[in-house]
Amino acid sequence: MVVNTVHSIGANWGTQASHPLPPPSVVKLLKDNGVQKVKLFDAESNVLNALRGSGMEVMVGIPNDMLYTLANSVDSAEKWVERNVSIHVSSNSVDIRYVAVGNEPFLSTYNGTFLATTFPALKNIQAALIKAGLSNRVKVTVPLNADVYQSSTEQPSTGNFRPDINDLMVEITNFLSLNGAPFTVNIYPFISLYNDANFPMDYAFFDGYSSPINDNGRIYTNVFDANYDTLVWALQKNGFGNLSIIVGEIGWPTNGNLNANIRLAQRFNQGFMSHISGNRGTPMRPGPVDAYLFSLIDEDAKSIQPGNFERHWGIFYYDGTPKYNLSLGGNSGGLIAASNIKYLPRRWCVLSPSASPQDPQVVPSVSYACSRADCTSLGYGSSCANLDAQQNISYAFNSYYQENNQLDSACKFPNLSVTTTNDPSVGECRFKIMIQTTNSRNEGFLLEPINMLHQVLLILLLLLLIK
Repeated sequence: MVVNTVHSIGANWGTQASHPLPPPSVVKLLKDNGVQKVKLFDAESNVLNALRGSGMEVMVGIPNDMLYTLANSVDSAEKWVERNVSIHVSSNSVDIRYVAVGNEPFLSTYNGTFLATTFPALKNIQAALIKAGLSNRVKVTVPLNADVYQSSTEQPSTGNFRPDINDLMVEITNFLSLNGAPFTVNIYPFISLYNDANFPMDYAFFDGYSSPINDNGRIYTNVFDANYDTLVWALQKNGFGNLSIIVGEIGWPTNGNLNANIRLAQRFNQGFMSHISGNRGTPMRPGPVDAYLFSLIDEDAKSIQPGNFERHWGIFYYDGTPKYNLSLGGNSGGLIAASNIKYLPRRWCVLSPSASPQDPQVVPSVSYACSRADCTSLGYGSSCANLDAQQNISYAFNSYYQENNQLDSACKFPNLSVTTTNDPSVGECRFKIMIQTTNSRNEGFLLEPINMLHQVLLILLLLLLIK
């Protein structure tokens, strides 16, 4: 039988930020907004310690770069479980329910890098959980991208596992089934739209599609249901029709692309919440949907290789303020902001009024700033795409300045920059003020000489360019 029961919405808590919110503040943010389960991408002790006694269900993660070691050493797997699961479950009262082994390890863009190590690592972690006496309480899973299955037509009933990994997928799925563990999949309608200019936009959302898919009487008006049921068909065809499914990631970014904005993110996430709130499920799998929104908070240090939008998936900004109104079921009044967040002074670094945007030092200076800070809001279709030349330069300078905790040395672009107390934000384009973190308070003396070195290198570069 399908083991899904009534589920509240979960959230992905990523920590790839230059100035992450303190973990206790994030736990309070989760609880204030009625989120009762959280998915992590690692097993950082400060995060797990903050979850102590919270009553929140936790999925801890094992990064892909650890799979080789865990696949080749049972001892390493046992030590990992002891250090990252057992100690927190027993002494800290952390309600760890799942260990996520890898993160989308079979993504086609990885070119098979983790094909040989994921399943052995999964087996070794399971063996370690059994040895620790935790296997009934803590289940293993592998969060997989939806590209591990496909369909030959737009109908979900033609779905099956990707041919190049079919045998491996069947082995892993069988292992999950034997151990009472769920199949975890990440489903991203935004990526469907991003990758295909001809993808019908309304099909990505939940508020009506003029050309629904009829799959032998099953009607699909949104791509989420169709994608989910393609997986259901793949599982069913291979003898696992009753295996429980977790949607490990689902969401919509708010910046960094023409279709990544607050209006569409609110439309998608609220549509998804409404869609699953009645426990209607999908045409092939009626009932509750177990899902984790991606993501909780923006991460300004994430890789932008997939696209500039990667740093903007949060339903909250970097400082824990809500981006838009969203009811998560338990918070009908909308999102509640993080509390007691401290900011650096209201000061920005901008292009000096006496400097010219055509100054030959501008281009290398902006390039320098953006390579060491986050300028993803400046791209085509993004929230700051309509800035003029002077504002663009100021945005880059300020990003670098805030990234470096407003150090004086971080606003010394030669004859170009100046600090101001007048907010240079323009419309939806926010010039951020960084939050105070342990780094920003205590590492000034360390960062100051490092940034002085950066400036020396920059000046040398500029001198070479001038010659």
